[in-house]
Amino acid sequence: MRIALAQIITGRDLAGNLDLVADYAARAKSGGAELVVFPEATMRSFGNSLLDIAEPLDGPWASAVRAIAAEQDIVIVAGMFTPGKADDGGKVRNTLLVTGRGIETSYDKIHLFDAFGFAESDTVDAGTTPVTFEFDGVTFGLATCYDIRFPGLFTENADRGAEVNIVCASWGSGPGKAEQWKLLARARAADSTTLVLACGQGDPASQGIEPKGAAPTGVGHSAVVSPFGEVLEELDGAPGLLFADLDPAVVKEARTKLPVLANRHKF
Repeated sequence: MRIALAQIITGRDLAGNLDLVADYAARAKSGGAELVVFPEATMRSFGNSLLDIAEPLDGPWASAVRAIAAEQDIVIVAGMFTPGKADDGGKVRNTLLVTGRGIETSYDKIHLFDAFGFAESDTVDAGTTPVTFEFDGVTFGLATCYDIRFPGLFTENADRGAEVNIVCASWGSGPGKAEQWKLLARARAADSTTLVLACGQGDPASQGIEPKGAAPTGVGHSAVVSPFGEVLEELDGAPGLLFADLDPAVVKEARTKLPVLANRHKF
């Protein structure tokens, strides 16, 4: 299966961000991809208001992404914001939409980024349930950004059948942060013996854009990682489209040679 990671830099304008989805989805399809992953906050970048644009999965923004997926006959994974709980005082959920080729599902980010001077929980309600989906005989698990620091989600997805874990991120910048992102993607692949598709927002600094306070707006370095923790493909900080051919047989091989899931002790 050929996949693509769309390392884009989104902004405040929802329509402009949809144009990026349409452009990169078309380019992914032209390159032979059957599934294209966009980053967290594809709908609107962090550092902007979110409550005013949060909408349900059948709302206009998600419906437009659904139409792009249908037009290109491709599966799209993209980060958006949906309404939070009615009694939470006005919050959103940080949601991954998965649509296209007969697939409709979503994942709400479980681990909220309350770190490095940013408090995601001030404006976002946490999800509670891991999510996997099957496409073309391959099972994919979903994760978002800060989730990558928590191995249990990745092994839980593997226990639910995932051979591939998708991580969509808008990673915060700072000293050593890009190195942490790359290290964690490799570690989670090895922990769960899954292929990891780590798709992040591009680094605004690569385009001469100044960061907005503590808001996590991306560092780039999207990557595809093998179940042994080997980086197979990687981008730098600038926007770009990464292609990779996934072979689920490598997951079976890894789990035969390195059966960490089977060897686990649960305390």
